[in-house]
Amino acid sequence: MSKLLIVEDDDALREQLEIGLMASGYEVCFSATGTDAIPAFEKHQPDLVLLDLMLPGKNGIEICKEIREVSGVPIIMLTARTDDTDMIRGLEAGADDYVTKPYKTEVLVSRIRARLRPIKSKSTAHPIVTIGPVEMDTLSHEVRKGDQKISLTPLEFKLLLTLASHPNEVFTREMLLEQVWEYTYKADTRLVNVHVQRLRSKIEDDPENPRLVLTVRGWGYKAGPE
Repeated sequence: MSKLLIVEDDDALREQLEIGLMASGYEVCFSATGTDAIPAFEKHQPDLVLLDLMLPGKNGIEICKEIREVSGVPIIMLTARTDDTDMIRGLEAGADDYVTKPYKTEVLVSRIRARLRPIKSKSTAHPIVTIGPVEMDTLSHEVRKGDQKISLTPLEFKLLLTLASHPNEVFTREMLLEQVWEYTYKADTRLVNVHVQRLRSKIEDDPENPRLVLTVRGWGYKAGPE
């Protein structure tokens, strides 16, 4: 049974989440303030974090950054529909996905399931996938660039693997949302843009002039090198 940490200061919403998520088969633990979030994370060692952005004490951006310093655990932000700037900041801080309030429990559960689903390679005969100097081990999920080990979150790994497994094939942002995030409906393509930027910051020699994950203007992205 997967364990979820919910960081949310709204008592009614926490109760609603607890009922819905426990009915869906998850173990649930809570933190009601930003100050208590990291101690709760360290204590419970959750498989996924649902993180509200507006919290008493530390805000969700700070908490997200602190979690990312020590863990690649999936993080889904809970955010107000109008908080576009905070949403982008949350993704840049390391969140994998976001759900806007108000939301349906079934939508949230589908996002959780997608983030907790194991990453599977379509090829077991060749477990090492390369993109330029970067090697991805699809069995151990270890990523290396020469002698350097690169730490990717599961979603970043899946994004890079999707591109690297199809060199020079152009993926639109909508295709990546479907294949990587497993969205079944139209969604915000900024999710893809922010995660590509994060990925480039980890694997490129010069993220401002990428050679491995390339932008195809007017279309989307493809794996390099050129």
